[in-house]
Amino acid sequence: MSSPTVHVDPARIIDEVDPRIYSGFTEHMGRCIYGGLYDPENQHGLIDPKTGFRTDVLDALKDLNVPLVSYRWQDGIGPRELRPRRPELAWLSEESNQFGTDEFIEWCRTLGTEPYICLNMGTGTLEDALAWVEYCNSSANTYYANLRRKNGHEEPYNVKYWSLGNEVWGPWQVGQMESQDYAKKAFQWAKALRLLDPSIKLISCGETGFADWDRVTLKKLAPVVDYHSIHLYTVSEGNHAVNVMGPAAAERGIEITRGLIDLAKIEGNLSKELTVCFDEWNVWDPVRAPGEKGAEEHYDLSDALAVAAWLNVFVRKADIVKIACIAQSVNVISPIITSPTGLFRQTTYYPLQLFANLMQGSSLDVFVSAPSPDTFYNGPTVPKFVQDLTSHTPDNSKLTKYVDVSAVLAADKKEVRVAIVNRSDTEAFTVPILFGPAVSVSEDIKVHEVWSDNIKESNTFGAEKVKAVVKDVKFTGSYELKKHSFQGI
Repeated sequence: MSSPTVHVDPARIIDEVDPRIYSGFTEHMGRCIYGGLYDPENQHGLIDPKTGFRTDVLDALKDLNVPLVSYRWQDGIGPRELRPRRPELAWLSEESNQFGTDEFIEWCRTLGTEPYICLNMGTGTLEDALAWVEYCNSSANTYYANLRRKNGHEEPYNVKYWSLGNEVWGPWQVGQMESQDYAKKAFQWAKALRLLDPSIKLISCGETGFADWDRVTLKKLAPVVDYHSIHLYTVSEGNHAVNVMGPAAAERGIEITRGLIDLAKIEGNLSKELTVCFDEWNVWDPVRAPGEKGAEEHYDLSDALAVAAWLNVFVRKADIVKIACIAQSVNVISPIITSPTGLFRQTTYYPLQLFANLMQGSSLDVFVSAPSPDTFYNGPTVPKFVQDLTSHTPDNSKLTKYVDVSAVLAADKKEVRVAIVNRSDTEAFTVPILFGPAVSVSEDIKVHEVWSDNIKESNTFGAEKVKAVVKDVKFTGSYELKKHSFQGI
């Protein structure tokens, strides 16, 4: 069997990797907030008694170097005992609003991350949105700025990132809209919000990047937004290959969105920066983890490899993807699961940790050869178009190569770091890694490996069987990739 070859040239820089591609996401869904980030009734010494924040969760998230966290809110300001308890119609639950805007901002400051707030364009009004921005950002002598002061917060929060709605295209949304209607409304909201605070960054509500919704909304909103949001979740359907090949759909979606952004700029005669905010992504099978039941996925090694493949996509697309938020940060389709007495890190935690800490710097244009049909996958994919496209693509450009790679040149320009996923569940590969001319490669390298002999291996409380293992290795020009493995070299 032929092995693929990885070509890495430190001179072929794509762009700087934006640390914000390793961001998180929180939502009032399941146990993400209550029992996750915030657990004021906890009796096991796991909270800050002043704030009710879970300190073990904060420590686990700090290890991920989370630069930005997205959040959605309605009525959570003022004294907690006066906050309204409301039906939460999206997930058929109730919202107590005990963890609201002020708590979210304080939690972000404690974590050392930047807040990103999603405005309610479903049941909310422009007046509500303006009030929220004023509450967070205004230093004027006006009602909502003074209300923030009354609630004990003299200085503005200066929240920079604001999303113009979330998945407004979805049939599960209360206030679902057609693309043209959303675009017209969001355009007017953007104008008004910038009059109140010209410094904010606005994110338009996209779909998947490969939907007509994205074309319509970008055409209208490109002049007034800074980022275009897209969302995608990949599934396994019990098939490892389907699981790990799914992120190829996101890569195509990003490329299509790049083209739609360029088209909107050309048609609108625009000269401005407008990039992708991939602010919901993950492996999520809603059959095995229904949203209305809290969406608590329990991930295995296959899922960890899928997450690593997702992160490879974001590094490779560093020139257009500037923000990406794994959904969600705790308990709900999350790398961290809590109980009243502790937490455990899921298999998916470890590739995210390795990328966030190691894959910083300049993204490099990596080429992986596919010398024979047994180096890429030819079976069914979800979505189906991944295989439809790749079946008519030259072998060396296949979307479904088993060896999936990204690379960065570290900030000191002295170290190249390579992230490699062997997506095959049956074959190991001895992979030559070739560097550009005039590159001196040390014989002694450090490898961070996520692997188990059992692809279905998962973690639980007191038994984290899948984690990152650090090894010192002698590099002789090739590296032995175990089947179904991830390594950062």
